Amino acid sequence: MIRVVIVDDQGMVRAGFGVLLDAQPDIEVVGEAVDGAEGLRRVAELRPDVVLMDVRMPVMDGLEATRRLLAGAAAGAPKVLMLTTFDLDDYVYEALRAGASGFLLKDASAGELADAVRIVAAGDALLSPGITKRLIGEFARLGGPRAPARARLDALTERETEVLGLVARGLSNGEIAEALVVAEQTVKTHFGRVLMKLGLRDRPQAIVYAYEVGLVRPGD
Repeated sequence: MIRVVIVDDQGMVRAGFGVLLDAQPDIEVVGEAVDGAEGLRRVAELRPDVVLMDVRMPVMDGLEATRRLLAGAAAGAPKVLMLTTFDLDDYVYEALRAGASGFLLKDASAGELADAVRIVAAGDALLSPGITKRLIGEFARLGGPRAPARARLDALTERETEVLGLVARGLSNGEIAEALVVAEQTVKTHFGRVLMKLGLRDRPQAIVYAYEVGLVRPGD
């Protein structure tokens, strides 16, 4: 059972998402909060698997709450799915750097909502093509690598580096498997080793890292 906490200052959003998720056989909403500060308290108390986190809230916004929730987080930390009203939210880049696993539009259908929760609970990222383009555009605007830690790339094998590059271009595991003519499970194994060697938590962090060290560049 996937345990979920919903953090949003709009009662209708919390109620609506709660009803839709509780109708799923494998998902249970265990709590809710009206702002980031209360959200942090509820997460500490309830230890959910996934947190649906609104971006804009009073007292403490979703970005700051996500940063605090995931700063130096251990393996048992929940996955954070940011809730936003439009695809090209200004906070996309910062939210991914803070450790969010993806984005969900508030007008998502019941199916999209449940799928999104399952995807991030399984440790994958939820980045729509629009979000990935936005992220790449942000790196283009910032210009050049941001981080000097490129030396860590030397720990990767040639195939692992190749997998990281394809992940950063927004390809799914299935698409990478097709491109490299290997089994999807092999891609998952390679990517798991990439995360371990680079000390990264998940796919969004890997995408950010690949651009920041210049492994891939906007327009590649």
